[in-house]
Amino acid sequence: MDISQLIPYLKENEKDIKIHCAIGNAEKGKSKLEPLFEYSKGKFKEWQEKQNQKNFERKYILSIIYIDKNEWLYVGVYQCLDVKQTTWDSGKTCYQYKTKLLDYGKDLIGKLIINFEKDFRASYLKLENHINKLELLEIKKQEYKFDPFPGYNNINITFDLIKEIINNNENNWKTALSTVNGIYLISDIKNGKLYVGSAYGQDSFWGRWSNYIENGHGGNKKLKEVIKKNGYKYSSNFLFSILEIFNFNTPNNEIIDRESFWKERLLTREYGYNEN
Repeated sequence: MDISQLIPYLKENEKDIKIHCAIGNAEKGKSKLEPLFEYSKGKFKEWQEKQNQKNFERKYILSIIYIDKNEWLYVGVYQCLDVKQTTWDSGKTCYQYKTKLLDYGKDLIGKLIINFEKDFRASYLKLENHINKLELLEIKKQEYKFDPFPGYNNINITFDLIKEIINNNENNWKTALSTVNGIYLISDIKNGKLYVGSAYGQDSFWGRWSNYIENGHGGNKKLKEVIKKNGYKYSSNFLFSILEIFNFNTPNNEIIDRESFWKERLLTREYGYNEN
């Protein structure tokens, strides 16, 4: 069944509603789960209201958040009250919307999981073109919360989101990142330079990445120079991923050898941020 059978208001007003398929922009170094994390912090409304373009040129917004492939979380129907042109901190033009969460389907917010096979890039859609494709997948008993540690192979996460996860002491992430050792990669999305590092010992990745959150450079010589020149805010250009994991019984020298292997493979000494 499509979700308009649960929320008749959608079908009744379909030509006045834009679907917002909220998903982080991976091409700009954002985690796909960014809006889900904002929702879990109670800040999705504010996150949604700031747009690069005039994306909500209709009276209402049906907001759904990416969870996984073809799976979306229903987070409400909003009314657009106003929009003003403004600027990001970077100086780029953006549009600040003023919205109001409506009561339609309110009891399903954070609980209704929608199956929507979206195999195209557009994220702001006319509801009448897709309403029959928004199918009920599941209704949870409890409100969905940001859990999903995506798996070590799927981590590709911004500095700012790592900072939020560490500062909020997200248990699932902390457990996962503290119980294996391994090799990680930092990518500077501003210039393409790479840094390879290793994490082992107490708290492993969690502890190592916490150092970066504290000062932006984690004690690495070349990254120190970058932060000294550009300030702590520059670290927002860093993207974290994991190249390889090992169990806690793996000798440290084996991990260090693999770290050197990845430095050679990715040429991070010659063209990146590794000093040695």
